[in-house]
Amino acid sequence: MHRHRGFNGTGYHYYIRKDGTVHLTRPVERIGAHAKGFNASSIGICYEGGLDCRGRPADTRTPEQRAALRLLIHQLLEVFPGCRVCGHRDLSPDRNGNGEIEPEEWMKACPCFDAEQEFKEFAAEDTEETQSKLNYLKNKKGGK
Repeated sequence: MHRHRGFNGTGYHYYIRKDGTVHLTRPVERIGAHAKGFNASSIGICYEGGLDCRGRPADTRTPEQRAALRLLIHQLLEVFPGCRVCGHRDLSPDRNGNGEIEPEEWMKACPCFDAEQEFKEFAAEDTEETQSKLNYLKNKKGGK
């Protein structure tokens, strides 16, 4: 689908199969094509599924996908501490201007679950230890 729209390959950085296998589909260093207006400053993760038997948006994640996603987000936050974890739907515009993006404002329903709520404890883990790891990685790569 992305190639038909002029993109070179998949727009997401990671793809999680139903069995929990995580595929790197685009290097993290390469700008994604997954969330218009946010591609340059985000990492896109997609999971196989997301639709019910009638083709409607639904949280269809398997236990293996849930575990793989948790681990992947935890690993990414170790490298990119303090980042916001959210779903595509949470990047929709606040059309009524009340400061909250509500279901009727979502441009897309994905990921079909509340990612901010599900991973909120990771967001609170921007600790000295995490900062120390980030500084180590920066220094290891020549301070960039």
